[in-house]
Amino acid sequence: MKNILITGCSSGFGKLAAEKFSADGHTVFATMRNTTSKNKAAAEELSALPNIHVVEMDVSSEESVNNAAKSILAIATPDVVINNAGQMFVGVTEAFTPEDLTRQLDVNVVGVHRVTRAFLPAMREAGSGLFINVSSVAGRFGLPFFGVYHASKWALEGYTLGLRNELAQCGIDFTVVEPGPFATELFGQSPQPSDQDRINSYPEIIPQTLVGMTKNFEDIFANSEAPTDPAIVVEVFQNLVNLAPGTRPFRTTAGLDFGVADRNKSDMEHDAKLVEAMGMVEFTTLKN
Repeated sequence: MKNILITGCSSGFGKLAAEKFSADGHTVFATMRNTTSKNKAAAEELSALPNIHVVEMDVSSEESVNNAAKSILAIATPDVVINNAGQMFVGVTEAFTPEDLTRQLDVNVVGVHRVTRAFLPAMREAGSGLFINVSSVAGRFGLPFFGVYHASKWALEGYTLGLRNELAQCGIDFTVVEPGPFATELFGQSPQPSDQDRINSYPEIIPQTLVGMTKNFEDIFANSEAPTDPAIVVEVFQNLVNLAPGTRPFRTTAGLDFGVADRNKSDMEHDAKLVEAMGMVEFTTLKN
């Protein structure tokens, strides 16, 4: 049984993962923001389950992350950290202000870094551990209207791969999970661009296509045969946790991957050759 920390547990993958790992007998630190207000119901629901500690954590606040880490580390050092908290900004990319872009990157990339920094020292001292960073298939290609979100997930992929190599000799494993579209609250809560006036000068086909794309996703979620059940992603989490150290793949897709799994295979070979060419082969082997 492991100590598993999960961010973003108020809904979606995070909440379901906390429930599943609790049922498996693991000790779960389910973190979320607004535990006494907006997310109070979710916090109380998880707190009622065995083996779960609900902890207030806002990944966009270093003070909040550090306070949460202090309370968690007083109980146990995590064996697994699942960086799941995130947002998805969707819209005409030019219409997102610099402040919008900063918020997207702050949650999806800098927030992961805050959490990672808070727990790495204790996990390095323990000499083992696993970080599962929730990326997206959107971190492997580019589509119209997802430019800001793509920027955050491509950044997360590079960040995590760098850490995977750096921390291998410390016994700490890093992986990314790349979900396709899933029926969670992520889509329904997508922030829109702040500068809507910018869109007015675009050809009419642009906003029309955006509306059509939204309809396409709704059709996918309405299809009972489409692999959009969030439990699919949680099963990937469980499989990665159960795999022996040193055998976990760096990237794992889940659901509709739009061909990303095939791209990952070729990139894995390229990445391995690059590290070898740089004379850093020992950084590719996880030290037990």
